[in-house]
Amino acid sequence: MKVIAINGSPHGDKGNTWLILGPFLEGMRAAGAEVKVFETKSLTIRPCQGEYSCWFRTPGRCFQDDDMQTLLPELLTANVLVLATPLYVDGMAGPLKMVVDRMIPMGEPRIVSREDHCRHPGRGDVEDRKIAMVSNCGFWELDNFDALVAHVKAIAKNLDATFAGALLRPHGPALKAMLDQHMPVADVLDAARDAGRQLVETGSIAPETLSAVSRPLLPRDMYVAIANEHMARRG
Repeated sequence: MKVIAINGSPHGDKGNTWLILGPFLEGMRAAGAEVKVFETKSLTIRPCQGEYSCWFRTPGRCFQDDDMQTLLPELLTANVLVLATPLYVDGMAGPLKMVVDRMIPMGEPRIVSREDHCRHPGRGDVEDRKIAMVSNCGFWELDNFDALVAHVKAIAKNLDATFAGALLRPHGPALKAMLDQHMPVADVLDAARDAGRQLVETGSIAPETLSAVSRPLLPRDMYVAIANEHMARRG
């Protein structure tokens, strides 16, 4: 099984998103998957120009000569695509959205009816492609991710892929602080690692495993007070 993970955090493997993404990918590797990670902060990928040469003049290939020329062949042969991003204004980080927009060559221009809905058929020979997501946010409540999850589910449908689940970490900044203080939160990382193993071995992630990744770390009022005190010191 080939896994391609795209980390949209500007902080790369030093960010809060990586705290969950790292163990998730470790679990996949431990279960035998081949895993490659691409960091948007290290890629030069320009916005889609919407002129569709990738469909008509050079099918499957964008006219723009940037890092998408390297990334796209990897995506076409991936069994699992992991989209990882901090939550920015209820959505994914801009550089990751540019990557997703540039995935248009993964489809063909003709329209077909799939699940009673207009879609583009995909390119490549991968069957039962899966998409998983990892995200982190600074707000306490889990429902802050609702719009992002709905977006990634729609992306999965458009790519004729199965949405395999979302590893979501609300009040994410608290996780790193609590790990640094050796507080009992390692079970969250263990759950992320187990989620990766489950996805490779069974093709799905148990709901209780996803819930363990997202579990509350501390009461909301306490988190808000600590976060505001930190903001005041930074200001």
